[in-house]
Amino acid sequence: MSNSSPVLDDLDCCAPLAREPLGAQAAAQVVPMLKALADPTRLRLLSLVLSHEGAEACVCDLLPCFDLSQPTISHHLKVLHEAGLLDREKRGTWVFYLARPAAMEALGQLFTPAAADATGSTTTGAGA
Repeated sequence: MSNSSPVLDDLDCCAPLAREPLGAQAAAQVVPMLKALADPTRLRLLSLVLSHEGAEACVCDLLPCFDLSQPTISHHLKVLHEAGLLDREKRGTWVFYLARPAAMEALGQLFTPAAADATGSTTTGAGA
């Protein structure tokens, strides 16, 4: 009995790609979004905006969820806006922040496994 393993062709151990990986230009476009979301407060803010009806919220809706001042919350929302994750819409004296659908789609595609691309659902994860 030999202790040596059989030599395999490199192609035998590498699975073919199920979809095109993220290209350099697409990566450059998504990096500012990911940098903005690297802050826990901003990640929570985006989640809260998305949780509101119509995926839009005013600072006054978000403020009670944090132990932070209104100017600090507004600063974090500005960072999310500048990163391309949120749009702003002034309504009277209030500014509403709306999730940008294209940005949400880009982030969703980034984290969707290839198996889910064709079927719309994944076969891995909790409960599978």
